[in-house]
Amino acid sequence: MASTRRLAAILAADVAGYSRLMGVDEEGTLAELKAIRRELSDPKVKEHSGRIVKTTGDGLLIEFGSVVDAVRCAVEVQRAMAERNADVPADRRIELRMGINLGDIIKDGRDIYGDGVNVAARLEALAEPGGICVSRVVRDQVRDKLAFAFEDMGERQVKNIARPVRVHRIRLFDEEGFATVRSSDQGTAAPLTMPDKPSVAVLPFTNMSGDPEQEYLADGMAEDVITALSRYPSLFVIARNSCFTYKGRAVDVKEVGRDLGVRYVLEGSVRKAGNRIRVTAQLVEAQSGNHVWAERYDRDLADIFAVQDEITEAATIAVAPAIADAERQRAMRKAPGSLDVWAAYQRGLWHLCKANPEDDAIAEDLFRQAIDLDPTFAGSYSALALVQLQSAAIYQKLDPIEAQSSAEALSRRAVVLDGADAEARSCLGWALQARGELEGALVEIERALAMSPNLAAAHGHRGATLIFSGRPKEGLAALETCIRLDPRDPFMSVRLLHLACGLYFSREYEATVEAAKRLIRSYPDFPMIYRWPAAALGQLGRTVQAKEALEKAISLAPTAFDMYVRKRVPWFRPEDHVHLVEGLRKAGWKG
Repeated sequence: MASTRRLAAILAADVAGYSRLMGVDEEGTLAELKAIRRELSDPKVKEHSGRIVKTTGDGLLIEFGSVVDAVRCAVEVQRAMAERNADVPADRRIELRMGINLGDIIKDGRDIYGDGVNVAARLEALAEPGGICVSRVVRDQVRDKLAFAFEDMGERQVKNIARPVRVHRIRLFDEEGFATVRSSDQGTAAPLTMPDKPSVAVLPFTNMSGDPEQEYLADGMAEDVITALSRYPSLFVIARNSCFTYKGRAVDVKEVGRDLGVRYVLEGSVRKAGNRIRVTAQLVEAQSGNHVWAERYDRDLADIFAVQDEITEAATIAVAPAIADAERQRAMRKAPGSLDVWAAYQRGLWHLCKANPEDDAIAEDLFRQAIDLDPTFAGSYSALALVQLQSAAIYQKLDPIEAQSSAEALSRRAVVLDGADAEARSCLGWALQARGELEGALVEIERALAMSPNLAAAHGHRGATLIFSGRPKEGLAALETCIRLDPRDPFMSVRLLHLACGLYFSREYEATVEAAKRLIRSYPDFPMIYRWPAAALGQLGRTVQAKEALEKAISLAPTAFDMYVRKRVPWFRPEDHVHLVEGLRKAGWKG
């Protein structure tokens, strides 16, 4: 095949300190290099329409048809590498150096040659670890197309190139480590600092109907989602005016993330056909481009405004937990020795959601670590309170009275630090309920729901508190709302337990037995359920089955049986306790 000449953008890259890394850990270095190519560099090259010409041990030579694509690819890879290396000791980090040139090349088969390639290789050698150097022609071509800042490093004489090369370094980060962009007005680098909690921008939904009259529907959907998400105090939500500057534009979510300083971007579309509407929505992690969540909603347009409300509610209910889960996953990727306040808190929540006593103990240590790092962060206190309440009520690992008193004090501290934290209010409600102060508990829980109507845990606490307040029918409705809002709740076993309790106090004994079966099928290792079917079966006169359930209630959870039956937990009204004991005695209990 004859060789051909053409103009191309060339990116040359290699690993800084490759020989040293191989000497320290040859197998580990090779494995990590393969992972970087598989997970990061190769997908990025493909995304930006590049072609990997060849690999040379620790090096890469890549050809792009567009210099803009070449620079975008390089910047995104280097920023992702910086995040990937954040928790890796300095002497074990794999750091890339990159050089980019635009010039004439000779293509011979799959390989390429020429000064265009040689200059790119020399620029790569001038780059610092984790850095990118470009030629003047590259800088001139992209400076008005990409919002990256450049530093002039002057003219450099490089090997085998007759004339000096003007070298520019791309500023990837400012002095504090934040990604930088160039202000279009002033030509200066502006740091994009992330908020201290998960941040999200909701882009205008795209009208796919081809009917301009439907623009109001797409805009209304996005506006309603922004409003609904803004009611979650755990989220930082960009205002509508800023989000809608992207209306009618083809945008890259990564650029949106950089422009608005957010970690997540929600985008969607609306398509109306006849009497049907289809809404799609997806949540993307801006820096990586990874999809965190996606859903499609198909509805009849019998009442357009009711449909809009329904889809808005469904989308926002799904998005907040998806962001919370993504934040926990991010925290789990950090090395334990490098945890900051937010990472320690999120890592603690990850363990807390495992819903077992061993992970609870780890979560407690992490929440205490977060408090030590920042005594003014409310979330750590309410999370620690949750651990203590669970350890006492569910796992019987703590003395109930001491745990309840401590949890109330921690929750009140959280509320003092941040009175607008709905989760802190909800936790305080549970702590008060556990102490038997049911009226005060409902006040705090209602305050939490006024701040954040879709806070599933608050609906769950409200349901349990209403049941223990002698209003089981209302409590059951609140629990059903909780389950609908969070169908994957890690504490679903507790929700189902409270359902069985509420049904029993409603004297719906057959339904109590069915609810208990549902819990046992889903959580066969959850032993605390058996007292409710035992009492219900006793009330129904099914003595053989009642006795069998009673024996399991006593043998599988003796501490819980003693706490709830032989004694009386503070949140049980005396008449409800008598009602429970009555059923258990009919089941054969002699206590």
